[in-house]
Amino acid sequence: MAHIDPDSPVPKYFQLREILLDLIDSNELSIGAAIPSERELCQRFGLSRMTVRQAVDHLVSEGRLHRVPGKGTFVARPKIELALQLTSFSDDMRARGMVPGSRDLDRRIVRASAHLAKELGIQPGEEVHFIERLRTADGEPLSIERAHIPVKLAPGLAEHDLSDKSLYELLESRYGLVMDAGELTIDGGIADPSDADLLKLPRGGAVLLLQRRSFSGGVCAELGVSTYRADRYQLRTMLEMPVRRG
Repeated sequence: MAHIDPDSPVPKYFQLREILLDLIDSNELSIGAAIPSERELCQRFGLSRMTVRQAVDHLVSEGRLHRVPGKGTFVARPKIELALQLTSFSDDMRARGMVPGSRDLDRRIVRASAHLAKELGIQPGEEVHFIERLRTADGEPLSIERAHIPVKLAPGLAEHDLSDKSLYELLESRYGLVMDAGELTIDGGIADPSDADLLKLPRGGAVLLLQRRSFSGGVCAELGVSTYRADRYQLRTMLEMPVRRG
C-alpha cells in the first residue's frame, strides 16, 4: 500500500494528493465512488485532519473530486478537453464516442448592430440569423451556443430543423459554406442565472466563454458565442520554445 514518506521534501498533503490520483487513475476509486472519509485517511496515512483536507481541497479545485453536502466526497467525471480547432460540436462529441444533441432555445432574424456588423464584415442594419441552442452529449447539457450568420449567405436557414443536427453540416450541404479558417477568443466567467439553470450549474457557477469567427473562402460566415460548463471542460495545448536569434 502506498504510504507517506515523512522524510521527503515533498509536502505531505501533496504526497496524499498523488496517492489519491493514483487510486483514481487505476480505477480503484471509480467515477462516482466515494473516497474514504477524512478520519479514515488520517488514520490510514498518519496525517492530521488539516493536511488531509488540504489534499482533498486541491483535488476538488482541480475538478478531480466533488463534494456533496451531507454525503461525502466523490470521484468526479473526467473533464472534456476543449478542441482548439475549427470543428463542430457534433463532430467533436462523436469523435469522443459520445452522442451529440441539441435543443432550440431561440431562432430569429435580427438587424446587425454596428459591433455585430464589424465582426461579420457586413453593413450595419443587414439581416442576420440568430440561433441559440442548448448542446448536450449523452443527454448531459454542456454548452449554450449562440450563432450569428448573415442572411445573405444562408437564405431560408430559419426553415431548417436543427434539432440534434450539426449547423456546420447543414451550412455545407445546403449552402456550400465550408468553414476553413477561424479565430477563437476564450475568457472565464460566471454563468448568469438563466444559463446556469439550462446547464444545470449552481447559481454563480463558473463557465468558459468562447467567441469564434468562422470563415468560408475568406468570408466571415459565422460569429459564434458559446458558454461552456467550466466543471466539464479543460484547455490543453502544446507549448514550444521560441527560436532564439543571435
